Amino acid sequence: MARSSSSSGDELRASLAARRELGPDYEDSLVEGFLEKMDQEIDRRVDERLATRSPAQAPAVSPSVDAGQRLALAIVSLVGGVSATIGISYSEMSESLLAFVLALLWIGIIGVNMSFVLGRRRRG
Repeated sequence: MARSSSSSGDELRASLAARRELGPDYEDSLVEGFLEKMDQEIDRRVDERLATRSPAQAPAVSPSVDAGQRLALAIVSLVGGVSATIGISYSEMSESLLAFVLALLWIGIIGVNMSFVLGRRRRG
């Protein structure tokens, strides 16, 4: 770290010396060149820090993504379940078969939603 600070200081001294020699006409290009080198140095330092960071320190997935997926699944489940319930209710099935099919439909929907939630908890 001390070496890179020293090299940054050297770069600055070199830029100032070049400005003295070349005059104020070249000041803009000298400043731009110096800032570009500093930008590269900052990028290098950030890359170093990210490379040394352990996976446990990595930022977690945003909760809004997971919440959005749960909301989408809930909406799709309700729309599909209600539509299927209405469609099945108008069919010519006996009452006992109708009750069995509707129970099976909603148990399946609940099962899919529960497995999604539980699967997310185990991975997260």
